[in-house]
Formats: sequence, C-alpha cells, structure tokens
Amino acid sequence: MKKETFLKGALIATICIVLSKILGVLYVIPFHAIIGERGGALYGYAYSLYTLFLTLSTVGIPLAIAKLVSEYDTLGYHHVKEKAYKIAYRIVFIMSIISFLTLFIFAPFLSHLIIGDISGGHTWEEITYVVRISSTAILFVTMLSVMRGYLQGHRYIAPSSISEVIEQVVRILVILVGSYISIYILHQSIKEAVGIAVFGATVGAMITLVYLHIKMKKSGIRTKKVYEETEAEKSITSWEIVKKLVTYTLPFILMSVVGSSYGLVDMFTVVKTLVNEVGMDVTTAEVVMSVLTTWGSKLNTIVISIANGIVVSLLPNMTRDYVSKNFEGVRKKINKTLQIIFYCTIPMATGLSLLSVPVWNIFYGASDIGPKVFSYSVFVTIFASLFLNFNVAMQSLGRLKKVYVSLILGLLFNAFMNIPFMLLFDYVGIPAYYGAITSTIIGYMITITMNLYTLKKDFQVNYRTTIRHFGYCMIANIAMTFVLLLLEQWIPISGGSKLYSVLVICFYGIVGSIIYFLITWKTGTIKTVFGKQIFKKIPIVRNFLKKEV
Repeated sequence: MKKETFLKGALIATICIVLSKILGVLYVIPFHAIIGERGGALYGYAYSLYTLFLTLSTVGIPLAIAKLVSEYDTLGYHHVKEKAYKIAYRIVFIMSIISFLTLFIFAPFLSHLIIGDISGGHTWEEITYVVRISSTAILFVTMLSVMRGYLQGHRYIAPSSISEVIEQVVRILVILVGSYISIYILHQSIKEAVGIAVFGATVGAMITLVYLHIKMKKSGIRTKKVYEETEAEKSITSWEIVKKLVTYTLPFILMSVVGSSYGLVDMFTVVKTLVNEVGMDVTTAEVVMSVLTTWGSKLNTIVISIANGIVVSLLPNMTRDYVSKNFEGVRKKINKTLQIIFYCTIPMATGLSLLSVPVWNIFYGASDIGPKVFSYSVFVTIFASLFLNFNVAMQSLGRLKKVYVSLILGLLFNAFMNIPFMLLFDYVGIPAYYGAITSTIIGYMITITMNLYTLKKDFQVNYRTTIRHFGYCMIANIAMTFVLLLLEQWIPISGGSKLYSVLVICFYGIVGSIIYFLITWKTGTIKTVFGKQIFKKIPIVRNFLKKEV
C-alpha cells in the first residue's frame, strides 16, 4: 500500500466518501417508496439512538488511535505503536459490549422519552423493537472503526476509504431487498420492514471487517518487521499508553457526542413543541422530524462528505506536522481546509436549496413540507463541515481544554434556545421548525468562532488570504444565484414530472457550475485552493492554462 500526502489523501477519501454518500442518498428513493415518511420517522428514531451509543462505545478511540499511530510512527516508535493499537482494540471491544447491552436493555425507557404521551403516531413498542435491532451493529462497527483509524494513522487512506464504499453497498442491499420482501412478499408491517432495514448496518460492518482483515494481511502492514526497540520505547508502559489514549479520546468523544446531541435536541423537542405549543398535528410534526433526522439529512450528507474526506487526511498529517514542530505546515493546512470547505460547500448548499422542490420530487415525490424544511436545513452542512474539521484540528494540535469549552458552549446554546427559537419564529410568522434549524447553526458558529480564534492566537494563523477568497466565493455564489433565479422566469424550477425534475436539476446544475467555476477561475480562487498542478492533468484545462500564459 502507498502513503498519501494531505491533499491527495483528502482527495481519495473525499471521492470514496462522496460516492458512499451518493449511494446513501440514491437508495432513499426506493426505500422511501417502500416504507413512506412515517416509516422514515421510525427509522430516524432508531438511527439517532444507534449513532449516539455507537459514539459512546468507541469513545473516540478510532480517531485517537489514528493520532497516536501517526505520532509514534513519526517518532520511529514502532513497537509502542503496535502495542497501542492492541490496547485500543481491546478497550473498544469491551466498550462495544457494554453499549450494546445498555441500548438493548434500556430501549423501552428511551422510547418513552422520545414519544412521551403523544398518541396517533408510532408507539413506544415499535420504537423499542427497531432500536434493539439496530443495537447489534455496535458490536461490529466499533471494531471496523479501529482498523480504519490504524490505517489512517499510517496515511494509508485508500483501503480505509474503499472499505466505506463496500460497507455502504452491502448495507443498502440489505435495506432495499429486505424491506421490499418484508412489505410486498411477506406482507409484514412497517415495524418489521424498518427492523430489517436497520439490521443492514450490522451485515455491512461484518462483511467489511472481513475485507479489511484480508487487505491488511495481504499488504503486510502488520508484518513483524525487525525494528530495534529504542530506549525511549522501553520506558513507555502499557499504563502510559492507556493514559495517552484517554487524553486523546476525551475531546474526540465529546465532539462526537455533541455532534449527535444536536440531533437529539431536535428529536426530544421538535415534535412535542410543534404539537403542544404551535398546534401542528402529530402526523405533520413527525414528517418535519423525519426530514430533519432522516430524509433531509440523507441529502445533506453529500455536502458534509467533503468535510469527512478532509478530516481523514487532516488528522494524521497535521499531527505529523505538530510533532515535528513544522508550524508553517500547520498554518497552511488550517487555511487550506477553510478554503476547500468554503469553495465546495457554499455553492452546493445554495444549489440544493434553490432546487429543493425538484430534488425532493425526484427522491421522495411531491411534498409541501419536505422541500420547505430541507431548503433551509441544507445550510447547516456548511457549519457542520467547519465544526467537524476545526475541532479535529484543535485536537491534533493539543488544544484540548479549549475544545471542551467551545463544544459545550455551542451545545448549551442549542439545548436552551431550541424551543424559544421555535416559539419566536412562530410568533413572527416564520415556520417554527426554522427556529430549530437556526438554533443549530448558531450553536455550531459559537464553537467554530472560538476554535478559529484559538488557532490564530496560539499558532499565528493569518486568515487574510482565506478571507479574500471567501469573498470571491460569495461573489461567485451570489452571481450564480442571481442568474438561476433569472432563468426561472423562463424555465420553472418546480412543477412537472420526475423526468422534468431531473432535466431541470441537470440544466440548472450545469449552468450554475459553469458560472461559479468561471468567476472563481478569473479571481484565482480555484487555483489558490487546489493548486495549478491538479488542473494540468486535465487536457481541456491544461490547454486553457497554456492560452492564459
């Protein structure tokens, strides 16, 4: 296997993750047709709790082991590196069993917390059933994540990223085939169909574990190559490794728990507030919830996958720079991360928002409430991407206490202001669920702002170039939006069949992309973000560059 540089690793990981997320979005079309919006709400309940407990079971060790492996590999501590991996694997195995048993046993209690005394929707028995099935995946996904962390720590990004695609493909096959057979052949209820669907995560993880095991064995990454154990390594005990793992783990687990908790805040407040305070009927409120937790978030993952791809490469490379005291490299990677996120996520989120009606029509069919919620919630992806990457950057650079403070303050704002914002928005005549989305965005912004300030203060990061190119991205984005809105006067965005929606999305997507690309090319933004070298490999662009010269 071959090690990748930061930009190349980010590109490989992003391509695989984007592919995985596109598959994760496309399967939703037939899945939604099979189980409907109410089935999506039930799936969302199970998936939200599963995600939280999966985070608790791994306690941030996958990212921590990537950081630790990268650190020890940089220092040449090969014996300690392998020792740390084995210790982490055992810890995660124990935690996965504890989390599985906890979620399985306390599923009825958690189901009561979710649904409360509300009647007319899903029962707590139905929620308990799907939550218990989803809990089985924890036993396997945890082991999988540790193996990926080990590979990423060595900067072997490709096999780790490809494994995500394999896991997704298997999971989708189980979801679609299983739920279809359950509903249309065995004539079972939505509960059984969703139960089979959530079990897809378990099957996908099991098969992917086999793939990674074979890949690692064939590659020889863990062969016992002869290294002379250094004196420094001899002094490092197992207990010291455990303490270091815990130190690295705490901010990662807090980041993951806080990230999941934003969704849990919505899950525990949105439906109850919309029904009891705003006066919305239960069915519509659950549809709103399904958009926020399942259907809309599925579409959002395409945008967020860019951030996930950067993180996979950012963590080991920035850790390597920090350990070797290459602070100029640290500053460059911080700015490069900001630039890539701004350049990619802003137009993608804007485009999806403008095309929310045809996008929703293609994936889920005609709907009044779905596109309205999604058209605003998609902008959360910009802030979620920054939130993810700069918390990881802070942790790579050892700013742990400041990570704790920024994460907790952002979440506390969201937890305390979610309901007030919904009531405020409803009072001024804006849909109440926009208040919940706004609360989430501001919570993320609090954490992001604090992190960027810390990086500037502690590492003398100069954001001047990034701010300038952010301005160019916004100019290009505004111009793109203006042209697309102008085009709507002649070619309506909404209305028509699914085929019409596909054609509209393709046409508007191509026009918008060309406008955005040309403006950012002329301002030099795209060349600053990605570098000229990457474009010289594309024949058409290479010829364009020659003419420019």
